[in-house]
Amino acid sequence: MSDFPPSTEELIETFEDLQDWDERYDFMIDLGRELPVFPAELQTEENIVEGCMSTVWLVTRPPEGADKPIAIQADSDSIIVKGLIVILLAYYSQQTSAEIVDSNVGDFLKQLGLDQHLSPQRRNGLFSMIKRLKGLAAVYAGDPPN
Repeated sequence: MSDFPPSTEELIETFEDLQDWDERYDFMIDLGRELPVFPAELQTEENIVEGCMSTVWLVTRPPEGADKPIAIQADSDSIIVKGLIVILLAYYSQQTSAEIVDSNVGDFLKQLGLDQHLSPQRRNGLFSMIKRLKGLAAVYAGDPPN
């Protein structure tokens, strides 16, 4: 990948080029290795995503304006989950808070085949990360979750 995070188009194209799921899992592992270092001081209980089998930390910084993307950082103790984080960063990294709240990442995940090929536990963890991110974005958008 040339830039981080990769574009959604780049991910879709690569997933389509890889013929079997072993190759795609290897690619997700490679993606996970590209995840920037997550500061140790952010690896706190407060930043843990509930509902993940692996430990996942996710933090955001408020946008510098309503029309600016929020800054997202995340990490995991699982290399495959790190790859899933990169996929989510590819999807969400240029979105504003309101766009994240209103987004439907499900179609993108289906294009990659992740809706069918992740174990139920990994799928639950992935959706827990999405739920947390949308909740944080809702606060910045002025629409805190219930």
